[in-house]
Amino acid sequence: MVHTCPVCGMEVDDTTPYKTMYKGTVYYFCSNGCKKAFEKDPEKYLKEGPQGMP
Repeated sequence: MVHTCPVCGMEVDDTTPYKTMYKGTVYYFCSNGCKKAFEKDPEKYLKEGPQGMP
């Protein structure tokens, strides 16, 4: 299944090693940098949408 990285908007396969759970939902990321940016301020990306590469 293909997902969208919530930080930069890139398409990501669900086999990516970069994922985290937030409020009961699993989010998938294209890189460790995007994962860390999301974990630092998840509400920013959930409210504003993808912002491009961190």
